[in-house]
Amino acid sequence: MNPFAPTKNLAIDLGNNNTLLCDQSSLLLSQPSFMVVNELNNRIEAVGDQAYEMLEKTHSNLKPIKPLKGGVISDGESAKKMLKELVGKVRKPSLFPSGFNYLLSGVPYDTTPVEKRALRDALDQFSSRYTHLVHEPLAAALGLGLNIQEPEGKMVVDIGGGITEVVVISLSGIAAFQSIRVAGDALDEEIQDYFRREYNLSIGLKSAEKVKKEIGCIYSPIADKKMVAIVKGKDLMEGIPASRTITQTELTKVLEKPFRQIEECIHQSLEICPPELAADIYQSGIHVTGGNALLKGIKERFAQTFQIQVHIDPLPLLAVSKGIGQVLTAPQKFKAVLL
Repeated sequence: MNPFAPTKNLAIDLGNNNTLLCDQSSLLLSQPSFMVVNELNNRIEAVGDQAYEMLEKTHSNLKPIKPLKGGVISDGESAKKMLKELVGKVRKPSLFPSGFNYLLSGVPYDTTPVEKRALRDALDQFSSRYTHLVHEPLAAALGLGLNIQEPEGKMVVDIGGGITEVVVISLSGIAAFQSIRVAGDALDEEIQDYFRREYNLSIGLKSAEKVKKEIGCIYSPIADKKMVAIVKGKDLMEGIPASRTITQTELTKVLEKPFRQIEECIHQSLEICPPELAADIYQSGIHVTGGNALLKGIKERFAQTFQIQVHIDPLPLLAVSKGIGQVLTAPQKFKAVLL
């Protein structure tokens, strides 16, 4: 049997807000990284899409759990259970009694040995001949179609759900690196806080994320004050359901502070980058990926701030999983990126 048959290999992108599973040829599953547990009998009631639907709507017996925080596993036991359920959706155990051949998972570059250990523990529940971790920025660069093996420097900015990583890649390794635990979740929380302060309106994280996706913009010259979103929540003074309207121009000001921190992180990476690689980046530009690369105005803002070309990934949510899938097609060729 062909050891690289699609069914025998699995790539996992265990993200802060979304988990993607794929083999070397196709995406098998993409669902939110959430689960709901019944506290009376400790049974898992829902995972993925179903659990996200229940988020912030459960009663006291049902506990929603998000096993990842800041891009890394914060609750090892829950992460293990969630992963088992999600992998079970794409793999019938009876078809693979011998387990997987290659099992690869992405991991942020900025992780402690303890955080890496938690991920390895979650992966060890599946039997596989080879289990490896791949640094997410390297996988994202491959997913973007960049040649990471050549000596020319490439800068990748990965704005995920819990962490933003800025790396300069050369010769299949990371030559300069900065990260900040400010990303999609921080933007959502900023929106929540703004509604509480300005409008005395308490809104859920899901509502904050929805308004960010609908009209989120981070570059004021292109923000449209005619573009509005209606946000529903609870009036904190009256205690009754209420709704408020926010314009894109107003939302741009709300997102300014966390986004400035992300910009400073890119500045620091460029400062510590070796001069020859900096010259390469001037030629090749900045490549932006990760779920929050879809925010309006990123390209214009970064081009204005750093005075270099900016490339936005058209499918930023898939970059890491596509990259790990590429490693699966030729594990020997990409040996240098396997941990």
